[in-house]
Amino acid sequence: TAGAFGATRKAIASGALADAKAQLATAREGQPPMLDYNLHATKGSRLNTPPTFAIFALRETLRWVQREGGLPEMARRCEQRSGALYETIDSSDRFYRSPIAHERDRSRLNVVFRLPTEELEAQFLRAAAERGMVGLRGHRSVGGVRASMYNAMPQAGAEALAALMREFAAGAVGP
Repeated sequence: TAGAFGATRKAIASGALADAKAQLATAREGQPPMLDYNLHATKGSRLNTPPTFAIFALRETLRWVQREGGLPEMARRCEQRSGALYETIDSSDRFYRSPIAHERDRSRLNVVFRLPTEELEAQFLRAAAERGMVGLRGHRSVGGVRASMYNAMPQAGAEALAALMREFAAGAVGP
């Protein structure tokens, strides 16, 4: 995710457009024009009004990424942020548990974990909210805690959450 919703870029080889045109000729009537990439090409990618704010936000985000050191730097920072949380989870003597079976499958952007009980999860989320850390509730279908750490999240935010996790597990932060 690099920008606001609505900005999508597609790169299609001209030969693929010809193939798409042939396939579209045999498609059922009522094919939405938005799915006809040949039509997009003939209209200069302006079949509809472009989402100008989304395009502006994407441009500014990409400029920021470039100024900060590009994708390699973003990857390094992401690994550092998630590493702080995974280290805390792994050293918690199973107080915090990752539902991801293999470490190699862990997300660097969304760190998910469970506590021993749902009541402790609720207490943890309240303690986090008291420190200004919100939006940590896990997905409604699986529960738990989910820390999203996209590019705009500073390392200090990940370190603050890791510190709270250590304090909470040690009993220093309670209900």
